[in-house]
Amino acid sequence: MKICRYATLLALFGLSLGASTARVVTGQRAPAASDATLKAVAAAKAFLATLDGRQRAAVKLELNKNTRSKWSNLPNGAAGLGFLRNGIKLGDLSAAQQEAALALVASTLSGPGYQKVMNIVNADENLERSSAPARQTGNRVRFGRAEYQIAILGEPSATEPWMIQFGGHHLAINVTVVAAQNVLTPSHTGAQPSRYSLTGQTIRPLGKENDKGFALINALNAAQQKQAILNYRVADTVLGPGHDGEVIQPEGVRGSNLTANQQAMLLDLINEWVSILNDTAALAKMAEIKSSIADTYFAWSGPTTNGDAAYFRIQGPTVEIEYAPQGGSTDHIHTFYRDPTNDYGAKFIKP
Repeated sequence: MKICRYATLLALFGLSLGASTARVVTGQRAPAASDATLKAVAAAKAFLATLDGRQRAAVKLELNKNTRSKWSNLPNGAAGLGFLRNGIKLGDLSAAQQEAALALVASTLSGPGYQKVMNIVNADENLERSSAPARQTGNRVRFGRAEYQIAILGEPSATEPWMIQFGGHHLAINVTVVAAQNVLTPSHTGAQPSRYSLTGQTIRPLGKENDKGFALINALNAAQQKQAILNYRVADTVLGPGHDGEVIQPEGVRGSNLTANQQAMLLDLINEWVSILNDTAALAKMAEIKSSIADTYFAWSGPTTNGDAAYFRIQGPTVEIEYAPQGGSTDHIHTFYRDPTNDYGAKFIKP
C-alpha cells in the first residue's frame, strides 16, 4: 500500500508545529453559533460545574496541536500507550458527574450516534467481564466503562474554537467546535465483541457498517468488482492515531463508474460514520461529500460473503474511512474516519 505524506499539509491549512492556543483563522469570520453549539457549550459548563479543582485541572486543557492528537484505540494499560489520552476517567467521577459527562458527549452527537457510542462502551464492558480472570496473572490492561476518559480542550465558547474528547478502548470521539462548525474528524469507532446480548437484545455496534459494505461490494457487476477488489491483501488500518497529515493513494472503483443507485449505497455507507455527529453538522457534511461522489473511491480486500472478514476503504476529496477486522476475526473491528482537508477543524482554526 503506497502512503503519501503531505509535508505541505500543515502550511496549506495554517497549522503550526508549535503548541500555541487555537483561534479562528485570520481573515475568516466565524458564522453565528448553531443551536447544536449552544447546547454543547451549556452542557460543557454544566459538567465543569460538578467538578472540584483537581478534577477540573485534569479535564480542562489547552487546545493545541499536542493536546488534540492525544487519542488512541488502545485500552488503558496496553504496552506502548503512554499518555495518549487526555482527561479524567469515568470511574474517577461520581454517578452525578458521570451523568453530566455523558450529557456533554450526547450534546454534540445525534441520537443514533450517541447510541452507537454507548453500544461500543457496553461492548467493552462485556469484554472487561470476560477478561477478569486475566487479572490474576498480572495483566495490567483494563477494559470497561470506567476506563473511558473525557476532556475539554480550550474554553467552551459560542464563538472561539474548543474541543470535546471522549474515548477509550475502541472509541475516540473528537469533536471540534468553531461557532456554527462542528467537526467529528478524526474519529475511531471499533467493537470487541462485535455482537453481544444486552437486556435480551442482540447488539451489533458496527453491524450496519459491515452489512452495508458487503451489500455494496455485491451490488457491483463483475467489471466494477475487478476495479474495486485490490490485488493485494490489506490486514489493518493505516489512518489511525499518530497518522495525522497522511493519506492513502486512491484505489478501487471510482464513484463516476458507479450507477446512481450504487452511488446512493456508497453515500448511505459513508453516512454511518458522518451521522454520529449532530444532525445539522452531519447533513452539511453529507452534502459536501455528495457533491464530490464522482471522485470518491471504494476499495475492497478479502472475501465478499457477509460473515467473512474483509477490509474496505472509502476515499474522497473530504472523506477517508477504513474498516478492518483484526487478525482475521469478525469479532474484533477497527474503523477510522478522517477528512484530509479538515481534521480537527483545520479549515476554521489554527493552533
